Amino acid sequence: MLYILFFLVGFGLSISGGISIILYLNFIPAGLTLLDYVAIIQSKAECYFFLIGLIIMGLSIQKLSVISVK
Repeated sequence: MLYILFFLVGFGLSISGGISIILYLNFIPAGLTLLDYVAIIQSKAECYFFLIGLIIMGLSIQKLSVISVK
């Protein structure tokens, strides 16, 4: 049951980080290059939530699959 909670927390983090990454795409039509966009994404802490959420979800899915096989 605890792994399901971790999965939901990871899902929420990845959604919030993904939305932030998509929102920062609006800077590209303003004249920024792709390298400038990547530099902005690297400097924002909320964009790292996407990666953290994916890692948490992956670990919880791995643990859930091991538990369900037993």
